[in-house]
Amino acid sequence: MEVSERPKIKIPFTLLDKIIELVGLLILIAFWFYTITNFNQLPEIIPTHFGAEGKPDGFGEKWMIFLETSIGTVLYIGLSILSFYPNKFNYLVEITEANAEKQYTLAVKMIRIMKISVLLVFFLIAIQTVRLAMNLPDVFGKWILILLISLVFGPLFYFLIQSSKNS
Repeated sequence: MEVSERPKIKIPFTLLDKIIELVGLLILIAFWFYTITNFNQLPEIIPTHFGAEGKPDGFGEKWMIFLETSIGTVLYIGLSILSFYPNKFNYLVEITEANAEKQYTLAVKMIRIMKISVLLVFFLIAIQTVRLAMNLPDVFGKWILILLISLVFGPLFYFLIQSSKNS
C-alpha cells in the first residue's frame, strides 16, 4: 500500500500518553530553567564539544550553551508535530487496514518517548558543559557516550522490535 493510500486514523490520547507528554514538557521547562539560571555563572569560554571519553575537545563562547537548549526545543516541537501524522512514517511491515491502528499507536508512542530521550540527551550534554565549565566534578566521566547512545537507541530498538512483533 502506498503511503498516500494508507488509512488515516486518529490515535486516541490515553492517560499514559498524557503522562508522557507532561514528563516531556517538564523536562523541557527544567532544561531551559537550568540553562538560564547557570548562564551568568559560566566563564566566557565553555566546552562545546566532547570526545568519546567525555573530555572537552572544542570550546566556544558561553552564549553557545543556548544552542543545546534551542536545538533540543526545536527537535521536541518537530517530533510533537510529526506525531500527528503516523500514516506518513516508515514502517518495518506493510500497513494495512487490519494493522494500521496498532502500528500507528506504537509509532506515536515511540515518537513521544523519543522526544523525552532527545531532550534528556541535550540536557545531559548541557549539564556536562556547565559542570566542566565551572570546574565542578565530572559526574558522567567516560560513561557519558554510552549513556547518550542508550537514551537514543534503547527506545528506538524497543519500539522497532515491538512493531515487527505486532504486524
